[in-house]
Amino acid sequence: MKYAALVYYQERLIEAMGEQEWHDLNQECLAGVERLTDQGHFLAGEALQPVESAASVRLRDGEVLISDGPFAETKEQLAGFYLLEARDLNEAVQLASRIPPARFGTIEVRPVRELPPRDTGVES
Repeated sequence: MKYAALVYYQERLIEAMGEQEWHDLNQECLAGVERLTDQGHFLAGEALQPVESAASVRLRDGEVLISDGPFAETKEQLAGFYLLEARDLNEAVQLASRIPPARFGTIEVRPVRELPPRDTGVES
């Protein structure tokens, strides 16, 4: 089963890191991805740019509304994600506990919801 491991942390803590400390954390993350890949658990993942580069899009009454920044003000910001393959939630949580930024914030683990196949013969 697929699980999304969403990585959250306070960007100000990361911004306060020295260049070497930031480099070391990134290297630790890359090594972790390599381990997860070798074990057959890593399917995909990406780090995200800081929230100041984000835009939020909403559709209300047919009107597209765009605002700068993340959807909601929070103490921790979404920094990236891992898409994991695990036999159950317990294994996914155990795998997520080894994601290095867990030391600085939170890793939210959620099962991926599979969409039904697209109806054939229906125009979009």
